[in-house]
Amino acid sequence: MLQPTRLVILAVTLGILLATGLALYFLFSGQRRLARRLGYPSLGAYLQATPRTDEEKKYAADLALKGVVICSFCIFFGPFLLLGLFPFFYGARKVVYALMGLDLVDDADQPGA
Repeated sequence: MLQPTRLVILAVTLGILLATGLALYFLFSGQRRLARRLGYPSLGAYLQATPRTDEEKKYAADLALKGVVICSFCIFFGPFLLLGLFPFFYGARKVVYALMGLDLVDDADQPGA
């Protein structure tokens, strides 16, 4: 039989893992729907593409800010840091490239890459 303190620790740990899993699911399913709505064949293609319209630039900034907010939860729950790094990286990358006026280079287009 589990002691009450171990039971509480187990419940908190399972709660954190469940919350992290649900956050991942909702974040990525929402991004997949957005990518399809914007005309991209997959989530990966959307994340690698440079924003073409003002709407896509807005969504890129939103993705970066979601990553920052999720990373800020790492103060309380460590797993959120890893969860927040992915949207922050891809969103910030898209925003910076859009601000610089650069187009992302696809490695498949470069024979020497």
